[in-house]
Amino acid sequence: MALQGIRVLELAGLAPGPFCGMVLADFGAQVVRVDRPGARRDVSFMARGKRSLVVNLKRQDGALVLRRLCAQADVVLEPFRHGVMEKLQLGPEVLQRENPKLIYARLSGFGQSGRFCRVAGHDINYLALSGILSKIGRSGENPYAPLNLLADFGGGGLICTLGILLALFQRTRSGKGQVIDASMVEGTAYLSSFLWKSQQVGLWERPRGQNMLDGGAPFYTTYKTADGGFMAVGAIEPQFYKLLIEGLGLKSDELPNQMSMTDWPEMKRRFAEVFAKKTKEEWCQIFDGTDACVTPVLTFEEVTQHDHNKERGSFITDEEQSVSPRPAPLLSDTPAVPSSKRDPFVGEHTEEILQEFGFSQL
Repeated sequence: MALQGIRVLELAGLAPGPFCGMVLADFGAQVVRVDRPGARRDVSFMARGKRSLVVNLKRQDGALVLRRLCAQADVVLEPFRHGVMEKLQLGPEVLQRENPKLIYARLSGFGQSGRFCRVAGHDINYLALSGILSKIGRSGENPYAPLNLLADFGGGGLICTLGILLALFQRTRSGKGQVIDASMVEGTAYLSSFLWKSQQVGLWERPRGQNMLDGGAPFYTTYKTADGGFMAVGAIEPQFYKLLIEGLGLKSDELPNQMSMTDWPEMKRRFAEVFAKKTKEEWCQIFDGTDACVTPVLTFEEVTQHDHNKERGSFITDEEQSVSPRPAPLLSDTPAVPSSKRDPFVGEHTEEILQEFGFSQL
Protein backbone atom coordinates (compact mmCIF):
# COMPACT_ATOMS: atom_id res chain seq x y z
CA MET A 1 0.00 0.00 0.00
CA ALA A 2 1.01 3.61 -0.49
CA LEU A 3 2.15 4.20 3.11
CA GLN A 4 3.75 0.81 3.71
CA GLY A 5 6.69 1.09 6.10
CA ILE A 6 5.63 4.43 7.62
CA ARG A 7 5.55 4.24 11.41
CA VAL A 8 2.99 6.43 13.18
CA LEU A 9 2.51 7.01 16.91
CA GLU A 10 -1.00 8.30 17.61
CA LEU A 11 -1.59 9.65 21.11
CA ALA A 12 -5.12 8.59 22.04
CA GLY A 13 -7.82 11.22 21.68
CA LEU A 14 -11.30 11.75 20.32
CA ALA A 15 -12.71 12.09 16.80
CA PRO A 16 -10.24 13.99 14.55
CA GLY A 17 -6.97 12.42 15.73
CA PRO A 18 -8.21 8.83 15.57
CA PHE A 19 -9.73 9.48 12.14
CA CYS A 20 -6.42 10.83 10.87
CA GLY A 21 -4.66 7.76 12.26
CA MET A 22 -7.22 5.42 10.73
CA VAL A 23 -6.80 6.96 7.28
CA LEU A 24 -3.05 6.49 7.51
CA ALA A 25 -3.53 2.89 8.67
CA ASP A 26 -6.03 2.16 5.91
CA PHE A 27 -3.41 3.12 3.33
CA GLY A 28 -0.67 1.01 4.83
CA ALA A 29 0.99 2.92 7.67
CA GLN A 30 1.90 1.03 10.85
CA VAL A 31 -0.11 2.97 13.43
CA VAL A 32 0.36 2.47 17.15
CA ARG A 33 -2.21 4.13 19.40
CA VAL A 34 -0.66 5.22 22.68
CA ASP A 35 -3.37 4.79 25.33
CA ARG A 36 -3.56 6.06 28.88
CA PRO A 37 -3.40 3.66 31.82
CA GLY A 38 -6.84 2.90 33.20
CA ALA A 39 -8.65 3.39 29.92
CA ARG A 40 -11.21 0.60 29.75
CA ARG A 41 -11.88 0.78 26.04
CA ASP A 42 -11.27 2.84 22.94
CA VAL A 43 -14.02 5.45 22.69
CA SER A 44 -12.98 6.80 19.30
CA PHE A 45 -14.51 3.90 17.31
CA MET A 46 -11.78 4.43 14.71
CA ALA A 47 -9.09 1.94 15.69
CA ARG A 48 -9.18 -0.08 12.46
CA GLY A 49 -5.77 -1.37 11.49
CA LYS A 50 -4.06 0.00 14.61
CA ARG A 51 -2.27 -1.60 17.53
CA SER A 52 -2.58 -0.38 21.12
CA LEU A 53 0.17 0.40 23.61
CA VAL A 54 -0.44 1.63 27.16
CA VAL A 55 2.05 4.19 28.49
CA ASN A 56 1.72 6.62 31.40
CA LEU A 57 3.20 9.79 29.94
CA LYS A 58 2.91 11.57 33.29
CA ARG A 59 5.58 9.31 34.73
CA GLN A 60 9.21 9.88 33.85
CA ASP A 61 9.74 6.31 32.68
CA GLY A 62 6.60 6.50 30.53
CA ALA A 63 7.75 9.72 28.90
CA LEU A 64 11.12 8.08 28.25
CA VAL A 65 9.37 5.19 26.51
CA LEU A 66 7.59 7.58 24.16
CA ARG A 67 10.84 9.42 23.44
CA ARG A 68 12.52 6.17 22.48
CA LEU A 69 9.56 5.18 20.33
CA CYS A 70 9.62 8.55 18.57
CA ALA A 71 13.33 8.12 17.88
CA GLN A 72 12.34 5.29 15.51
CA ALA A 73 9.04 6.67 14.22
CA ASP A 74 8.20 8.68 11.14
CA VAL A 75 5.18 10.53 12.54
CA VAL A 76 3.83 11.37 15.96
CA LEU A 77 0.25 12.62 16.11
CA GLU A 78 -0.85 14.48 19.22
CA PRO A 79 -4.34 15.91 19.89
CA PHE A 80 -3.75 18.09 22.95
CA ARG A 81 -4.06 21.78 23.64
CA HIS A 82 -1.00 24.00 23.38
CA GLY A 83 1.60 23.39 26.07
CA VAL A 84 0.50 19.94 27.22
CA MET A 85 3.30 18.05 25.49
CA GLU A 86 5.89 20.66 26.47
CA LYS A 87 4.91 20.21 30.11
CA LEU A 88 5.68 16.50 29.74
CA GLN A 89 9.04 17.32 28.13
CA LEU A 90 7.73 15.74 24.92
CA GLY A 91 7.41 18.79 22.71
CA PRO A 92 8.76 18.93 19.15
CA GLU A 93 12.00 20.62 20.20
CA VAL A 94 12.88 17.60 22.34
CA LEU A 95 11.66 14.83 20.05
CA GLN A 96 13.00 16.29 16.80
CA ARG A 97 16.38 16.90 18.39
CA GLU A 98 16.56 13.16 18.96
CA ASN A 99 15.03 12.32 15.57
CA PRO A 100 15.39 15.15 13.00
CA LYS A 101 13.32 13.15 10.48
CA LEU A 102 10.30 13.01 12.78
CA ILE A 103 7.10 14.65 11.56
CA TYR A 104 5.32 16.11 14.57
CA ALA A 105 1.62 16.59 13.82
CA ARG A 106 -0.26 18.77 16.30
CA LEU A 107 -4.02 18.55 15.79
CA SER A 108 -6.04 20.91 17.97
CA GLY A 109 -9.19 22.99 17.84
CA PHE A 110 -7.72 26.47 17.92
CA GLY A 111 -4.11 25.86 16.93
CA GLN A 112 -0.83 26.29 18.77
CA SER A 113 -1.01 30.08 19.09
CA GLY A 114 -3.60 32.80 19.58
CA ARG A 115 -5.69 33.69 22.61
CA PHE A 116 -7.83 30.51 22.39
CA CYS A 117 -4.95 28.05 22.04
CA ARG A 118 -5.34 26.79 25.62
CA VAL A 119 -9.15 26.82 25.65
CA ALA A 120 -11.37 23.73 25.43
CA GLY A 121 -13.84 23.33 22.60
CA HIS A 122 -15.70 20.95 20.32
CA ASP A 123 -16.65 20.76 16.67
CA ILE A 124 -19.49 23.28 17.01
CA ASN A 125 -17.15 25.84 18.63
CA TYR A 126 -14.50 25.52 15.93
CA LEU A 127 -17.20 25.70 13.26
CA ALA A 128 -18.55 28.85 14.92
CA LEU A 129 -15.17 30.57 15.05
CA SER A 130 -14.44 29.70 11.41
CA GLY A 131 -17.47 31.73 10.29
CA ILE A 132 -19.09 28.76 8.58
CA LEU A 133 -21.68 28.02 11.25
CA SER A 134 -23.27 31.40 10.53
CA LYS A 135 -24.03 30.19 7.00
CA ILE A 136 -25.72 26.88 7.90
CA GLY A 137 -29.38 26.68 8.82
CA ARG A 138 -32.93 27.26 7.64
CA SER A 139 -34.35 30.72 7.08
CA GLY A 140 -35.59 32.27 10.31
CA GLU A 141 -33.97 29.57 12.47
CA ASN A 142 -30.79 29.43 14.53
CA PRO A 143 -27.61 28.26 12.83
CA TYR A 144 -27.06 24.53 13.34
CA ALA A 145 -24.05 22.27 13.03
CA PRO A 146 -24.24 19.44 10.45
CA LEU A 147 -23.40 16.72 13.00
CA ASN A 148 -19.72 16.93 14.02
CA LEU A 149 -18.41 16.29 10.50
CA LEU A 150 -17.04 19.60 9.25
CA ALA A 151 -14.57 20.68 11.93
CA ASP A 152 -13.71 17.36 13.56
CA PHE A 153 -13.28 15.26 10.46
CA GLY A 154 -13.08 17.58 7.45
CA GLY A 155 -11.22 20.61 8.77
CA GLY A 156 -9.48 18.57 11.47
CA GLY A 157 -8.63 14.93 10.79
CA LEU A 158 -8.55 15.07 7.00
CA ILE A 159 -6.62 18.34 6.78
CA CYS A 160 -4.10 16.98 9.30
CA THR A 161 -3.73 13.85 7.17
CA LEU A 162 -2.98 16.08 4.19
CA GLY A 163 -0.37 17.91 6.23
CA ILE A 164 1.32 14.65 7.21
CA LEU A 165 1.43 13.45 3.60
CA LEU A 166 2.87 16.79 2.45
CA ALA A 167 5.52 16.62 5.16
CA LEU A 168 6.39 13.04 4.23
CA PHE A 169 6.79 14.09 0.60
CA GLN A 170 8.92 17.10 1.52
CA ARG A 171 11.10 14.84 3.68
CA THR A 172 12.07 12.84 0.58
CA ARG A 173 13.74 16.05 -0.64
CA SER A 174 15.08 17.62 2.54
CA GLY A 175 15.64 14.56 4.70
CA LYS A 176 14.07 16.46 7.61
CA GLY A 177 10.78 16.32 9.45
CA GLN A 178 8.71 19.33 10.42
CA VAL A 179 5.98 20.45 12.81
CA ILE A 180 2.38 20.53 11.57
CA ASP A 181 0.06 22.99 13.31
CA ALA A 182 -3.39 21.73 12.26
CA SER A 183 -6.09 24.02 13.64
CA MET A 184 -9.65 22.80 13.18
CA VAL A 185 -10.85 26.39 12.95
CA GLU A 186 -8.47 27.15 10.10
CA GLY A 187 -8.98 23.79 8.43
CA THR A 188 -12.73 24.32 8.39
CA ALA A 189 -12.31 27.87 7.10
CA TYR A 190 -10.04 26.53 4.34
CA LEU A 191 -12.76 24.07 3.31
CA SER A 192 -15.05 27.08 2.88
CA SER A 193 -12.74 28.89 0.44
CA PHE A 194 -15.42 28.76 -2.27
CA LEU A 195 -17.82 30.69 -0.05
CA TRP A 196 -15.23 33.40 0.54
CA LYS A 197 -14.18 33.60 -3.10
CA SER A 198 -17.77 33.73 -4.40
CA GLN A 199 -19.10 36.47 -2.11
CA GLN A 200 -18.93 39.11 -4.84
CA VAL A 201 -21.11 37.26 -7.34
CA GLY A 202 -24.32 37.32 -5.30
CA LEU A 203 -24.47 33.70 -4.18
CA TRP A 204 -24.68 34.63 -0.50
CA GLU A 205 -26.19 38.13 -0.48
CA ARG A 206 -29.50 37.05 1.07
CA PRO A 207 -30.04 35.98 4.71
CA ARG A 208 -29.12 32.46 5.80
CA GLY A 209 -31.38 29.82 4.26
CA GLN A 210 -32.58 32.03 1.41
CA ASN A 211 -29.73 31.61 -1.05
CA MET A 212 -29.37 29.16 -3.90
CA LEU A 213 -27.07 26.66 -2.18
CA ASP A 214 -28.25 26.83 1.43
CA GLY A 215 -31.80 25.55 1.02
CA GLY A 216 -33.42 28.70 -0.27
CA ALA A 217 -33.88 27.56 -3.87
CA PRO A 218 -36.70 25.12 -4.75
CA PHE A 219 -34.31 23.25 -7.03
CA TYR A 220 -31.59 22.71 -4.38
CA THR A 221 -33.19 21.24 -1.27
CA THR A 222 -34.95 18.13 0.03
CA TYR A 223 -38.60 17.08 -0.15
CA LYS A 224 -40.68 14.63 1.87
CA THR A 225 -42.35 11.76 0.04
CA ALA A 226 -45.67 10.00 0.62
CA ASP A 227 -44.07 7.23 2.69
CA GLY A 228 -42.10 9.56 4.95
CA GLY A 229 -38.87 9.30 2.99
CA PHE A 230 -37.00 12.16 1.36
CA MET A 231 -35.62 13.08 -2.05
CA ALA A 232 -32.66 15.39 -2.62
CA VAL A 233 -32.89 17.84 -5.51
CA GLY A 234 -29.87 19.61 -7.03
CA ALA A 235 -31.12 20.70 -10.47
CA ILE A 236 -29.15 23.94 -10.78
CA GLU A 237 -28.33 24.09 -14.50
CA PRO A 238 -31.24 24.92 -16.85
CA GLN A 239 -31.03 21.63 -18.72
CA PHE A 240 -31.20 19.69 -15.46
CA TYR A 241 -34.00 21.90 -14.12
CA LYS A 242 -36.02 21.18 -17.26
CA LEU A 243 -35.77 17.45 -16.58
CA LEU A 244 -36.81 18.02 -12.96
CA ILE A 245 -39.94 19.86 -14.06
CA GLU A 246 -40.77 17.12 -16.55
CA GLY A 247 -40.32 14.42 -13.94
CA LEU A 248 -42.61 16.26 -11.55
CA GLY A 249 -45.28 16.41 -14.25
CA LEU A 250 -45.30 20.22 -14.32
CA LYS A 251 -45.25 22.56 -17.29
CA SER A 252 -42.41 25.07 -17.61
CA ASP A 253 -44.56 27.69 -19.33
CA GLU A 254 -46.88 27.73 -16.32
CA LEU A 255 -44.08 28.34 -13.83
CA PRO A 256 -42.04 31.44 -12.90
CA ASN A 257 -38.48 31.78 -14.16
CA GLN A 258 -36.16 29.35 -12.38
CA MET A 259 -33.99 32.16 -10.99
CA SER A 260 -36.84 34.41 -9.81
CA MET A 261 -35.87 34.48 -6.16
CA THR A 262 -39.07 36.20 -5.06
CA ASP A 263 -41.00 33.19 -6.35
CA TRP A 264 -38.82 30.59 -4.66
CA PRO A 265 -40.95 30.20 -1.49
CA GLU A 266 -44.09 29.51 -3.55
CA MET A 267 -42.20 27.17 -5.88
CA LYS A 268 -40.89 25.20 -2.90
CA ARG A 269 -44.46 24.82 -1.68
CA ARG A 270 -45.64 23.55 -5.08
CA PHE A 271 -42.75 21.14 -5.42
CA ALA A 272 -43.38 19.86 -1.89
CA GLU A 273 -47.02 19.15 -2.74
CA VAL A 274 -46.00 17.14 -5.80
CA PHE A 275 -43.28 15.14 -4.05
CA ALA A 276 -45.74 14.27 -1.25
CA LYS A 277 -47.99 12.41 -3.69
CA LYS A 278 -45.58 9.54 -4.42
CA THR A 279 -43.32 7.29 -2.38
CA LYS A 280 -39.54 7.50 -2.42
CA GLU A 281 -39.34 4.34 -4.51
CA GLU A 282 -41.81 5.74 -7.06
CA TRP A 283 -39.74 8.91 -7.41
CA CYS A 284 -36.60 6.80 -7.82
CA GLN A 285 -38.26 4.96 -10.71
CA ILE A 286 -39.10 8.30 -12.33
CA PHE A 287 -35.68 9.95 -11.93
CA ASP A 288 -33.20 7.06 -11.96
CA GLY A 289 -31.01 7.22 -15.05
CA THR A 290 -31.88 10.85 -15.79
CA ASP A 291 -29.82 14.03 -15.42
CA ALA A 292 -32.46 15.73 -13.31
CA CYS A 293 -30.10 15.56 -10.30
CA VAL A 294 -32.73 13.97 -8.07
CA THR A 295 -31.63 11.19 -5.72
CA PRO A 296 -33.10 9.40 -2.71
CA VAL A 297 -31.94 10.41 0.75
CA LEU A 298 -30.69 7.03 1.90
CA THR A 299 -30.62 5.91 5.51
CA PHE A 300 -27.63 3.97 6.88
CA GLU A 301 -29.76 0.83 6.52
CA GLU A 302 -30.50 1.59 2.86
CA VAL A 303 -27.16 2.89 1.68
CA THR A 304 -25.35 -0.46 1.71
CA GLN A 305 -28.12 -2.04 -0.38
CA HIS A 306 -28.21 0.63 -3.07
CA ASP A 307 -27.25 -0.83 -6.45
CA HIS A 308 -24.60 1.78 -7.21
CA ASN A 309 -22.86 1.34 -3.87
CA LYS A 310 -23.03 -2.45 -4.15
CA GLU A 311 -21.56 -2.38 -7.66
CA ARG A 312 -18.60 -0.33 -6.46
CA GLY A 313 -18.18 -2.12 -3.16
CA SER A 314 -18.41 1.21 -1.37
CA PHE A 315 -19.05 -0.33 2.04
CA ILE A 316 -17.13 -3.10 3.79
CA THR A 317 -17.83 -5.54 6.62
CA ASP A 318 -15.30 -6.62 9.24
CA GLU A 319 -15.04 -9.94 11.04
CA GLU A 320 -17.53 -8.74 13.66
CA GLN A 321 -20.05 -7.92 10.90
CA SER A 322 -19.68 -4.20 11.50
CA VAL A 323 -20.28 -2.17 8.34
CA SER A 324 -18.36 1.00 7.45
CA PRO A 325 -17.39 2.99 4.35
CA ARG A 326 -14.49 1.69 2.26
CA PRO A 327 -11.39 3.94 2.35
CA ALA A 328 -11.35 6.63 -0.31
CA PRO A 329 -10.04 7.51 -2.81
CA LEU A 330 -9.39 4.38 -4.84
CA LEU A 331 -5.78 4.08 -5.99
CA SER A 332 -5.26 1.98 -9.11
CA ASP A 333 -1.83 0.53 -8.23
CA THR A 334 -1.65 0.80 -4.43
CA PRO A 335 -5.23 0.58 -3.18
CA ALA A 336 -6.06 0.66 0.50
CA VAL A 337 -6.60 -2.74 2.07
CA PRO A 338 -8.32 -1.93 5.38
CA SER A 339 -8.00 -4.43 8.17
CA SER A 340 -11.03 -6.67 8.66
CA LYS A 341 -9.93 -7.63 12.17
CA ARG A 342 -11.74 -6.42 15.26
CA ASP A 343 -10.55 -3.20 16.87
CA PRO A 344 -7.74 -3.76 19.40
CA PHE A 345 -8.35 -3.78 23.11
CA VAL A 346 -6.63 -1.03 25.07
CA GLY A 347 -3.04 -2.11 25.64
CA GLU A 348 -3.47 -5.34 23.71
CA HIS A 349 -0.14 -5.03 21.90
CA THR A 350 1.95 -3.36 24.62
CA GLU A 351 4.47 -6.18 25.06
CA GLU A 352 4.67 -6.87 21.33
CA ILE A 353 5.34 -3.22 20.46
CA LEU A 354 7.93 -2.71 23.19
CA GLN A 355 9.85 -5.75 21.99
CA GLU A 356 9.60 -4.56 18.41
CA PHE A 357 11.12 -1.21 19.37
CA GLY A 358 13.88 -2.80 21.40
CA PHE A 359 12.50 -2.65 24.95
CA SER A 360 12.89 -5.61 27.27
CA GLN A 361 10.12 -4.36 29.56
CA LEU A 362 8.14 -1.20 30.33
